[in-house]
Amino acid sequence: MRILIAEDDPVSREILRHSLLALGHEVTEAADGRIAWESFQKSSADVVITDWMMPEMDGPTLCRRIREVKSRHYVYVVFLTVVNGKTRYLEAMDAGADDFLNKPLDREQMAARLRVAERILGLHKEIGELRGALRYCPGCKSYCDDHDQWQPIENLLEPTFNKEVQPRVCPECQALLARAAAD
Repeated sequence: MRILIAEDDPVSREILRHSLLALGHEVTEAADGRIAWESFQKSSADVVITDWMMPEMDGPTLCRRIREVKSRHYVYVVFLTVVNGKTRYLEAMDAGADDFLNKPLDREQMAARLRVAERILGLHKEIGELRGALRYCPGCKSYCDDHDQWQPIENLLEPTFNKEVQPRVCPECQALLARAAAD
């Protein structure tokens, strides 16, 4: 996954970067929230891991800005911070966070949380693909995908349901076809 780190402490940022690279992720780093926001706007990330307290822009503000962007794919946001307690946890969730971990970094716990992030991002992608099915041609029953290419509906449905799609004619259409053939 493409992961953006927003962490002002260089040692913490390096430990996190090294751990994420070892897990096979593509990593972009930012030394504060403002730089992270600028980086996020230039190139998309699947996951943003942010500290709470940073110069220029704090983690909750960064998270809220990410959530305001409606036109791109879903971004999973994780807080990794020394800030703790129920109030801070709830503030992070209210800002739009998906997960909250306390420092110091527990690599195994981070790896597990990223597996959850991958599953959730996969579900969001699947939902997006299903939404694409709403743009369909009533004549040939094709759908228009995210790249504005027309595809057979089977291309969308078969992987989603893990079954072969078997077209059938409904009774109403069968009656219309029979009347048309008789004319």
